[in-house]
Amino acid sequence: MPYAMIVLAKQVPDTKNITGQAMKEDGTVNRSALPAIFNPEDLNALEMALSIRDRFGGRVTVLSMGPPAAAEIMRDALMRGADDALLLCDKRFAAADTLATAYALNCGIRRIGPCDIILCGRQAIDGDTAQTGPQVAGRIGIPQVTYVEEVRSLSATTLEARRNIEGGYEIVRTSLPALLTVVGSANESRPPSAKRLMHYKNARTASEVRKALTDEQLAQAEIRRLEERGLLIREWTVDCIDAEPCKCGLAGSPTRVMKIQSIVLTAGEQKRYEPTRESIAELVKELVQDHALG
Repeated sequence: MPYAMIVLAKQVPDTKNITGQAMKEDGTVNRSALPAIFNPEDLNALEMALSIRDRFGGRVTVLSMGPPAAAEIMRDALMRGADDALLLCDKRFAAADTLATAYALNCGIRRIGPCDIILCGRQAIDGDTAQTGPQVAGRIGIPQVTYVEEVRSLSATTLEARRNIEGGYEIVRTSLPALLTVVGSANESRPPSAKRLMHYKNARTASEVRKALTDEQLAQAEIRRLEERGLLIREWTVDCIDAEPCKCGLAGSPTRVMKIQSIVLTAGEQKRYEPTRESIAELVKELVQDHALG
């Protein structure tokens, strides 16, 4: 049977070379200081959803919350095979912690309508909390399976998955609808197909159109043209999803990041021991004297 699926995705700053300048004084991320990328494990979640659709049929909708620039990962998702892409974009969503993010995403999911499976990455690299997916499941009131590496079987009412645990794995069966958080070892993301790339490279949000065309009449005409061609990436505001502003963004976020530090580990004193019996004996003696060995 076909499955309706929603993939929760996030555009994140590339944290490979993060420094103290990547944080603002209010403890939020200074996203302009770092290049933005598709959160890696969200790509794994997208690939899992596309694989399920390839096997059983269905529809894959990608939902994200972010600034207008996050339209870039919406295009990427469409190029890779997603059927639809929706962006929650409103200044009132800004600076959300996981609690406020889960609330907004839940409102967006409710607006989209019933679905069988919600998938997202285990965690985002800009926060590493692994909280948003489980919090979304909790708000909706559906079961969740975390650290998923493989969906082993699906029926009309149940899903069986293999989840990664420390030192091994376990097989979990759950009822549908359910939410899955996907780990990076689950799969390898497919690249954009040439045909979809050529088509969806022209996809735009209404905000992008209005920024490029300051004349409102020309902008409206272009928006209609994009919609007719299936190239309009829809944007939903706080009001569109019937969310309470006091529960969104910074206003709805009890968590604050107080400080971030860039720590560089440097090597200390080094001593080389030759692979001989005498050198090993000397090493053991020194370790005992330093109380490293009892």
